[in-house]
Amino acid sequence: MTNIYYDKDANLELLQDKVVAIIGYGNQGRSQALNMRDSGSENVIVGSVRDTSWEKANQDGFEAFSIEEACKRADVIFMLLPDEIAPAIYEEKIAPYLEEGNVLNFSSGYNVTYNNISFPEHVDVVMVAPRMIGKAVRELYESGEGFPAFLAVHQDASGNALELAKSLAKAIGSTKKGAIEVTFNDETYLDLIAEQITWPLIMSVMSEIYKVQIEMGHPEEAVLMELYMSKEPAIMMEKMADVGLFKQLPFHSTTSQYGQLAGFNQVDTTYIRDFIKSKYEKISSGDFAKEWSEEQEKNQSVNFKKLVDGAFSHPISIAEEKLKSRLK
Repeated sequence: MTNIYYDKDANLELLQDKVVAIIGYGNQGRSQALNMRDSGSENVIVGSVRDTSWEKANQDGFEAFSIEEACKRADVIFMLLPDEIAPAIYEEKIAPYLEEGNVLNFSSGYNVTYNNISFPEHVDVVMVAPRMIGKAVRELYESGEGFPAFLAVHQDASGNALELAKSLAKAIGSTKKGAIEVTFNDETYLDLIAEQITWPLIMSVMSEIYKVQIEMGHPEEAVLMELYMSKEPAIMMEKMADVGLFKQLPFHSTTSQYGQLAGFNQVDTTYIRDFIKSKYEKISSGDFAKEWSEEQEKNQSVNFKKLVDGAFSHPISIAEEKLKSRLK
């Protein structure tokens, strides 16, 4: 059974005399830095370039340094940079300053899974990856509810990496809800599966339902409202998280329950399973990571921009804007 760690399992005293450098003061970086300080970590600094994030860190009461200087000073380094730029910055500005006893903490397994970043043998490499957007990481900490996270140890140079990872998880607020022990590969694959399988399937279903209902002569405004713009599906998803995928059904009428369950059992999942397996193979083999790197390096993200433009000019996007302009 997978380990899940809570507040009682973690010791914040392990961080008492450590300097923690937050590298990347974006949505996650800012929230995690503020949470750590509020948990009692007095030596939190920020490593950044001199942009608005630097200014924001100063406004929030943190000392901001260049990435190199922050890493020189740090015992614990939070790698909170975008996946696509992290390897180059790590190689140039972080790796040269790593010392024995340092801890590298990631919020994403991506670059470790695909060997885009390598480590000296004398540092701990751990991951505390919130399963929550940055804004909510802060809000849920402040409310006392906390948020779930994935926790992993990739390299245990000190012999105490797991305990340090648990203390970091507690400091940012995730052991209040539960930090689930995984591997870096687990986090990478599960994250990419959501992005490349789960949501594309959901978006495709929504798009096709929209098209068919419009073809049947139903008003586009009513179709969009029933599909998702009423936010009823968002509430259903919240109830699924609270009580269960199927156990939320009693919140619906018996007509709705019967229709949902009967339809669920009639769906031919052959195509869905084939799609999932083909995408999973592309993720686990590293083919997607290679494709994404080539897209950025060789194509300068031209294909990505075309995909975004196509999505934003999709008939459903245009219909959404028209409806939103008419709603109060």
